[in-house]
Amino acid sequence: MNYRVRLTKSARDDLKRLHAFLMEQDEEAARCAREALASAFSFLQTFPFTCRKALPDMPFLREMIIPFGGAGYVALFEIEEGGIVTILAVRHQREEDYH
Repeated sequence: MNYRVRLTKSARDDLKRLHAFLMEQDEEAARCAREALASAFSFLQTFPFTCRKALPDMPFLREMIIPFGGAGYVALFEIEEGGIVTILAVRHQREEDYH
């Protein structure tokens, strides 16, 4: 089954913030990060259930680890009825509010 991946406004804002931060540091790294994230989101179109559960009692709320550099990103998403995967948030693993 193929799933349709969509992003919430909050997730789109996360991606803009993460991209802007990297653009200040290294434009090539920003481009590579964008490609890594796009590839990961593409993976969710086919295999969303392979990602770990975010909470044990919520089997459809999951998170995907996206390797990049020495750390990476974590995307929180929900698998919904109708073949939809909604990305709720994206964080860098070294952000202060990442748990």
